[in-house]
Amino acid sequence: MRMPEPRGPVSEWVVARLASYRPSALPRPPDTPSTLDDEAIALWTLHELSYQGFEDATELAESDPDVSRTRFRLEATLESRLRERWVRVAPTPAEVPEALEQLAAQDAGPSLADHVRRHADADQVLEMLRQRSIYQLKEADPTTWVVPRLPTRAKAALMELQFDEYGNGNPNRLHAHLFARGLDAVGLCADYGAYVDGALPETLELNNALSMFGLNRRLRGAAMGHLAAFEMSSSIPARKIAQGLDRLGLAGPMSAYYDEHVEADAVHEITAAHAICGTLAEDEPDQAAEIMFGAFTCLDLEGRMAGALLDSWRSAA
Repeated sequence: MRMPEPRGPVSEWVVARLASYRPSALPRPPDTPSTLDDEAIALWTLHELSYQGFEDATELAESDPDVSRTRFRLEATLESRLRERWVRVAPTPAEVPEALEQLAAQDAGPSLADHVRRHADADQVLEMLRQRSIYQLKEADPTTWVVPRLPTRAKAALMELQFDEYGNGNPNRLHAHLFARGLDAVGLCADYGAYVDGALPETLELNNALSMFGLNRRLRGAAMGHLAAFEMSSSIPARKIAQGLDRLGLAGPMSAYYDEHVEADAVHEITAAHAICGTLAEDEPDQAAEIMFGAFTCLDLEGRMAGALLDSWRSAA
């Protein structure tokens, strides 16, 4: 994968810095105001250094102090923005699983899955898949960063869930691989990061939050809350999307990917809410509120991305 096209001064600096690491010759990061779009693509690019990296970036960039400082600044801005949206909920540790269930049940965000099932045309579904590919082609990877940061019970439960995400040891059953096969079947590019230049800022922010939670130990509770909210709110939408794909004649590997998640996520939601978040809150009571922050953020960002897509389709109609 090559680095994305910059969208402003910050991402321009990031791309230039990663491409040619010469500390004595390169300027410091710009302090000029930037757009959300610019900051989102810059942070996504910096996070990707910890995943598969870029063929046109130097390997030394990951340890560059200015790169690290820039990532820290962008993450601080993102976290502040996310916490400002959160209506703080701090259940007792014993109440965490029930609080998660209530939060998921009360979610009233726009339903992209309903639109796909009933109304979307093929072009809209393909655009949704391009946006989704930014995460789904590395599905589960951001959460895996958290494994060594958890106490024993939560760690064991997370490993059980992740083993399923990674195909139970079968490379052909990896969820990310199943999504890639689905993309190829509907005529889209299955290369990792292929559609990042067309990613909405809402798509990038959703991905950036998940990477930020996974890459920072102090946000381990938020990462697990995010995981729980996603698993608790994805089984029914997965069924609806599969039905929409079938309606449009796109049945096959892409539909099979979503069929897989109808069953898997129904099981995962119990594991995530009780065996992971519930035990984490019991073992580390200070993480109870952070779990709820992560859960809220997941639902909020998913709703904002869905709303942005739906708005763009309405404007084009």
